[in-house]
Amino acid sequence: MMARRKMSLNTLSEKVGLTLSNLSILKQGKAKGIRFSTLEAICHALDCQPGDILEYSSRPAETEIE
Repeated sequence: MMARRKMSLNTLSEKVGLTLSNLSILKQGKAKGIRFSTLEAICHALDCQPGDILEYSSRPAETEIE
């Protein structure tokens, strides 16, 4: 979606109010969760629906090693 909207991660960060590192984690698919308010802000900034940027994966979640 960012490419379609010709929007950089920096610009999205400014519009959404998230740090670059947090957006990068989301973009790479490494986040364990996302707040609905964050998802709403991203969708608003990119003028899209949640289904446009989210993808279901049937692989099991990675477990933390202590």
